[in-house]
Amino acid sequence: MKSTKQDAAAAIVAGVGGATNIRSLTHCATRLRFELKDGGLVKDAELDQIPEVLGAVPQSGDRYQVVIGGAVQSMFTQIMALPEMAAVGTGETDADVKARERAKARGKVAWLDAFFEYLSDSFRPLLGVLLGGSLIIAIAAVLDAFHIVPFQGVDRAAVAGSSWIFWDSMWRAVLYFLPIMVAYNAAKKLQVDPWLGATIMAALFTPEYLSLSNTKIFPDTVCTTNPTLGTESCVAQIFGLPMQLNGYGGQVFVPLIMVAVLALVYKGLKKVFPENIQMVFVPFFSMLIMIPVTAFLIGPLGIWIGTGLGTGLAWLNGNAPILFAILIPLLYPFLVPLGLHWPLNALMLANIASAATNHQDFIQGPMGSWNFACFGATAGVLYLTTRDKNRELQQTAIGALAAGLLGGISEPSLYGIHLRYKRIYPRMLVGCGVGGLLTGLLGWSSGGVKTGAFAFTSLLTIPVFSPMWVYVISIAAAFTTAMVLVIISDYRTPEQKAEERAAREQAEADLALEAAGTSAAPVAAAAASLGGGTATLVATEVVAAPVAGTLVQLSEVNDKVFASKALGEGVGIVPANGTITSPASGVVVTAADTGHAFGIKTDDGVEILVHVGIDTVQLSGRGFTVAVVKDQRVNAGDPLVEVDLAEVEKAGFDPTTIVTVTNTFALASVTPRTADVVAAGEPVIDVRV
Repeated sequence: MKSTKQDAAAAIVAGVGGATNIRSLTHCATRLRFELKDGGLVKDAELDQIPEVLGAVPQSGDRYQVVIGGAVQSMFTQIMALPEMAAVGTGETDADVKARERAKARGKVAWLDAFFEYLSDSFRPLLGVLLGGSLIIAIAAVLDAFHIVPFQGVDRAAVAGSSWIFWDSMWRAVLYFLPIMVAYNAAKKLQVDPWLGATIMAALFTPEYLSLSNTKIFPDTVCTTNPTLGTESCVAQIFGLPMQLNGYGGQVFVPLIMVAVLALVYKGLKKVFPENIQMVFVPFFSMLIMIPVTAFLIGPLGIWIGTGLGTGLAWLNGNAPILFAILIPLLYPFLVPLGLHWPLNALMLANIASAATNHQDFIQGPMGSWNFACFGATAGVLYLTTRDKNRELQQTAIGALAAGLLGGISEPSLYGIHLRYKRIYPRMLVGCGVGGLLTGLLGWSSGGVKTGAFAFTSLLTIPVFSPMWVYVISIAAAFTTAMVLVIISDYRTPEQKAEERAAREQAEADLALEAAGTSAAPVAAAAASLGGGTATLVATEVVAAPVAGTLVQLSEVNDKVFASKALGEGVGIVPANGTITSPASGVVVTAADTGHAFGIKTDDGVEILVHVGIDTVQLSGRGFTVAVVKDQRVNAGDPLVEVDLAEVEKAGFDPTTIVTVTNTFALASVTPRTADVVAAGEPVIDVRV
C-alpha cells in the first residue's frame, strides 16, 4: 500500500522513540532536526525503511537528524499536526505552558497549591457566562451614560419601564445565582455529586428562606439597622436557635467553604452506607446535615470573611489610594499564571453585593491597567510579527488581541505569548505601573475608579467605570507604554531572533525548493517574465565550480547525508576564498538570508543545490553577505554570497562547499569530474538531460 505523508510523519515520530521522547523539533533546508530525551530509543532500521526518509544522522548528545529533502517543510507540518505532538516544540499548547508555569511553584506547599487549584477550577468554567453578562452590562452602561435608558437610581423601574428592567435581569441572573454555579463546580472539583452542592446552596435562595426576614409574617424575627453602614441585619428563630439571615446573591466565599465541608461529610457517608443504597441515603443525609450547617454557620462566616477582606482593601484604598492603585496592576501579572487572582475576583463580587461599599467595587478599576498593559504588549508583538512575517505568532497575537480588547480575556495573551518570551514581562510591568499611577493620581479626589458591575475589562465595558475619563486615560497609558516598549526593544532575545529568522528563511526556502522540484511548468516562462521580455534559454551541459579550491569527492565530505548522495550526485570543494558564485545559469529558487544554501533551477530543469559549509545554518548569517534573492535570474559566475571563511572556521564549522544535482535520478546522467584544484567557473559535474 502506498505510503501517505501523514503515515510517514507518524512513522518518523515512532522511529525516533515516540512523541514523549522528543524535546523539540525544528528543520533546515533538507532535514528534520530532533532534540531527543534519549537518543538510544531511536530505531535506525525502521527510519531507513520509510520511503520519504533519505537518510538519518545521529549527532552529539541526544540530537538526531532525519533527511527529507525539499519536502521537509510539508513533512514538518504533518508531524507537528499529529495529536501526540501537541506538546512538542513549536506545537506546545497554551494549556501546557500554563501547567508548566504552575508546576514551578508546586511541591513546596502542597496544600496551598491544592487550595488555589480549587479556587481556579471553581470559577474557570463560569468565564463564558460572566463574560456574556459583562457585555450585557456594558450595553446597559452605554445606554445609561448617554441618558437613553436609566439603569441606575432608585426610581429606575418606573423610568426605564418593564422591558428594560427585564434586560437588566439578564445580567443580574449571572451574579445573583453565581453561588449556586460556584457550588456546582467546586463540588465537581472535590469529586462530590455537583448537583448536591448546587442544591444545598440553592436552599438559601428559595422564596421560603427569603421570606423569613418578613417580620409581619414571622414576628419572632428581629431586624436591626447598622447606623454606620446603613445595612439591615435580621435574625430568625429556627427550632429555638437564632439564625442570621443574609442575602447570598453574588456571594462566593459561602459556597467555597460549604463544599469543602460537604466533601468531608459526603465521603464519610459513602463509607458508612453500602453501595446499593448510597444513591438515596448519601444525598439525603448530606442535605439534612449541610443545609442547616450552611444556614446557621457557614453562610454567616462566609459573609464575615468577605466583608472583612473587602473592608481591609477598602481601608488601603481609602488611606493609601495611590499605593493601592499601583499595587493591584503590578500584582496581577504574577497572580494570573498560577491562578492566584481568583480570591481578588471573589472580593470584587463581594464588594458589588455589599451595601457597605454602596454596591461598588474599587478593585476592577486599577486592575484594568494590568489587562490593557497585557493587551498593549500583545499589540507590540503583533506589530513585530507582521513586520517580520512570522505568520504563526502573528495569528496567535491577532486572536489574543481580539479576545483581550473585545472580551477582556488576558489568558490567550499571557499563556500564548508572554510566558514564552520573558522579555515581555518587564516592559508590561512598566505599563502596569504607569496605568496604576495615573489611576491613583487622577482618581484621588473621587475615591478611585469604581464600578457597580463585575466587568471583564475590555473596550466594550469602559462605560461601567466611574470616573470614566480617569479610567480611559489610565488604560490608554498602560496599553501604549507596554506596546511601545515591546516594539522598541523587541520581545525576543538576540538568540531567539536569530533562531526565528533562520527558521523563517528556511521555511520559505524549503517551500520554494519543494515547489521547484514538483512543478511541471517550465522555468523558462518564469525567467522570461522576470526579465521583462524574452529570455535566452541556456542548455545545461556542465555544472561549474562555484568557488576556487580543492575538489573532493562527495563520498569524502564530512556530512553523512551528502556523502550518501541522498541529495543527489555532486562534489565538494574546500574553498580557497569566500566568493561563492552561481554554478549554472537559471533562476534562484532558494536563497536563504543566512547565506548557507542556494537552490538554482536551470532552464532545462536541472536542480542544483549549493550548500556553503557544513551545519553553517547555526551561524544565523554571521559572516555571510548574500548577493541574490529568490526568483532572481542569474548567469553562471554571478556572485551568490560572500563568506568570511575566517569567521566560519573560528566558529568551528567545516567550510567545505557542496554542489549537488538534487534531481539526479530524473536526468539521463550526472557525472562528477575528478581533479585536485579547480578555479571558479571550471566544470566539475557533467550533466545530460
